[in-house]
Amino acid sequence: MSIFKRIPKTPDEKARLRSDRYLLLIAGVLMGFAYPPVPFPLTAFFALVPLFIVLERREKLIDLNRAAYMFGFVTGVVSLYWVGAYTVAKDPFLMIGGGLMLFANPIFFLIPVTLYYGVVRSGYLKREHALWLLPPFWAAYEYFYMNIDVNFPWITISNALPDFQVWYKFSDVVGALGMTMMVIWFNICVYRLWKVWRSEKKTDRLALRLLNVIVLIPLFYGIITTDDKPAEETLKVGLIQPNLDPYEKWSGGPLDQILDKYLTMSNRAVKEGAKVVIWPETALPVYLMSGQYTDIVERIHKYADTNKVAILTGMPHMKLFQPGEPYPEGSKKFPDSELRYATYNSVLLFSPGDPVVQRYGKHKLVPFGERTPYVDQIPFLGDMLKWGVGISSWNVGEGSQVITVKTTTSKGEREVKIGALVCFESVFPYYAAEFTNKGAEFFAVVTNDSWYGNTSGPYQHKEFSNLRALENHRAVVRAANGGISCLIDHTGRTVKTTRMYEEAVLTVDVPLHKRDTIFLRTASVIPYAVYAVSLLAILGWIAAVVKERFHKKGK
Repeated sequence: MSIFKRIPKTPDEKARLRSDRYLLLIAGVLMGFAYPPVPFPLTAFFALVPLFIVLERREKLIDLNRAAYMFGFVTGVVSLYWVGAYTVAKDPFLMIGGGLMLFANPIFFLIPVTLYYGVVRSGYLKREHALWLLPPFWAAYEYFYMNIDVNFPWITISNALPDFQVWYKFSDVVGALGMTMMVIWFNICVYRLWKVWRSEKKTDRLALRLLNVIVLIPLFYGIITTDDKPAEETLKVGLIQPNLDPYEKWSGGPLDQILDKYLTMSNRAVKEGAKVVIWPETALPVYLMSGQYTDIVERIHKYADTNKVAILTGMPHMKLFQPGEPYPEGSKKFPDSELRYATYNSVLLFSPGDPVVQRYGKHKLVPFGERTPYVDQIPFLGDMLKWGVGISSWNVGEGSQVITVKTTTSKGEREVKIGALVCFESVFPYYAAEFTNKGAEFFAVVTNDSWYGNTSGPYQHKEFSNLRALENHRAVVRAANGGISCLIDHTGRTVKTTRMYEEAVLTVDVPLHKRDTIFLRTASVIPYAVYAVSLLAILGWIAAVVKERFHKKGK
């Protein structure tokens, strides 16, 4: 049975199905419009109302899932059109893979709706009461989706909220999942107010009270806790935006010329007092530390030593494993050799006076774009699914590791801990929190958002960093190849920024913070709680089915 097709039997069914489709189309468009850079963020707070109307009309699980899929698909087309959009020189596989993702992503919207159906089916709650459990079910789906191989949690509901900085400040208490649930509960309150007024011409007082709580408590918290005072300690950082064509760079351009450009641009930041200079993701398209590019490595070390500046850069990295040495899953073998190797989309730190290069390997990889999902279990997929520039087979990094740089801040010389996030990783709120819990005093996002042209993608990606700043009470700097490079302070405010597709050097004073938030101390509480609620729903559903079958046998 297809979830896309249903043949109505009567004129009333046809009219109802047509009405449902219009409602789902409206819901998806409104939800899609809630994400940046479209200037309609308020739609997130009532976009789900048409979806709820349809969910309460439908009885069968397959019909509920059809509704969830259509809603998710329309939302994705409106907000994520750019993943499959054509741009000049775009790799065909990347474009096709993005288009397929638009069809695959909505499948995960079936999870919360199926759990909702389970509660209704169990009979423990009436349908109208079961709807109040949809927020934890939705949060459970989002967290699950963040932690599987095919993850692309770009349009989680909390990611629609960067324009509500004061209200979203409450995320440093409840985290991104808590904010997702609050938005859905807000939608439920609006739905209940509309439904009760329409049927009974009176106000649903419980929904109205909850609506006030959802709005006022986070707003009041945000107002009284937002700290606008200048930071007691800052670090001067230079952000380099070279605006190199990513396709041309990976086609094998002259390395010396590319490095010359980075060093020349870095000179401008050094002259403005930068103590740390940050280059973007995969700044040089080679495995720099493989032993084949010692002259390039020496030039970077010499520059850092001469100018007394640390260079933090995105860079491909290869790690070799001798015969008998433990190696990670997914490592590869050299032909006619027992030597193994693993490749990473990494961040490297060159510190003045220190020959040791610190390394961090990207842990959250873009499905298909950087790594084929489940390639370790199904190896031949890796050969089948590669895109033109040849970066679709990175290995998974070891996880959150802060980078420590000895430098000079506004208060003097000391070690500063940096949470380095590579591109896509800045979309993951709970992964970012791991760096803060390990002592990171600010985030450095190195990225290349030029693959998709001047579409919504780069602007959405930048705005998600504003949310990470609010959740962690940490500043975020972004060094992007073609934009957007910027400084975001700990209140989520963009202090200084570049434009897309310009060559630019941004020298900024980055506020340093060490303060914990409630969210950081309790980051795992809400994920475990929503999983527990979901598990209870499943067990209740199973119990109801078993009871029903025993009852039938008894007859």
